Amino acid sequence: MTLDPPTSIRPAWIEQSRRPRVMVLSYVGYDRVASAWHQMRDVVHELADLALVDLGGHGELDACDADFAIVLGGDGSILRAARLMGNRQIPVLGINLGKLGFLADLSPPELLPALRDIVVGNYRIVDHLMLECAVWRGAAPITPVQLGLNEVAVLSGPPFSMIDIDLFVDSEWVTTYSCDGLIVSTPVGSTAHSLSAGGPILRKDLQAFVISPLSPHTLTMRPVVDTADRCYELVMRRPHASPTVVIDGCPLHVLESNDRVVVRRSPASFQLIEIGGHTYYRTLREKLGWGGRIQSLSRQEE
Repeated sequence: MTLDPPTSIRPAWIEQSRRPRVMVLSYVGYDRVASAWHQMRDVVHELADLALVDLGGHGELDACDADFAIVLGGDGSILRAARLMGNRQIPVLGINLGKLGFLADLSPPELLPALRDIVVGNYRIVDHLMLECAVWRGAAPITPVQLGLNEVAVLSGPPFSMIDIDLFVDSEWVTTYSCDGLIVSTPVGSTAHSLSAGGPILRKDLQAFVISPLSPHTLTMRPVVDTADRCYELVMRRPHASPTVVIDGCPLHVLESNDRVVVRRSPASFQLIEIGGHTYYRTLREKLGWGGRIQSLSRQEE
């Protein structure tokens, strides 16, 4: 399958008659990644110039001039890479060294044919919604604005009792959730924690958020999908526990009464490189085990 770039503009390296410049990133177990990189290094050298190799998460990504990044690991590594890139996002090719890999969709043997396609411009870049979050106390923020790709979650802490969270959308009060926590998820994050909480799966290029309560006290409290062009505020009311704001699995701040967690879309977009044959529904089908027709046990044993 031949894929056209998203616009009529060809990649910069083709226009400039040069080889692409690549960052190689990873943030999982070093020995395991180092072994995988040792096997893939010659493949990358053959087709691209290395602008940075950072297998431990120590590099300054803002200062690196690269055309795209190869991220080795799983979706966690891609989430961290997206966060470290900040507002200077470059396209990412994910190589899955983990178990599932919705974003890191390619296996190591698929790297060579994928790079050959990318070098000649046979690929597509799909933009994905990112969010930004800060905690406000009174009239001022008490945390810096943090970037996220998956989700913002307010989770109950010790003694792990139920918490009350008011949800405001564009300053309009929506409801009060009595629950173990509340998740505001991007479409990318809709197949993560939000899905486990009973939330819907959103196509990754949609511009929308999912609000999913965790173990709500009232069964009529269901997940809600709304446009990403609104401002979402999660307000703590007399917390009995020590609720914490968590962004993409990283704790941000412990909340006090009347603290406001402000979530809105980020001006930055995560850019994922899509190669022919690796489509959205194929990924869902393979990663979630949507095998189609159910066969009987006796038929499977034949």
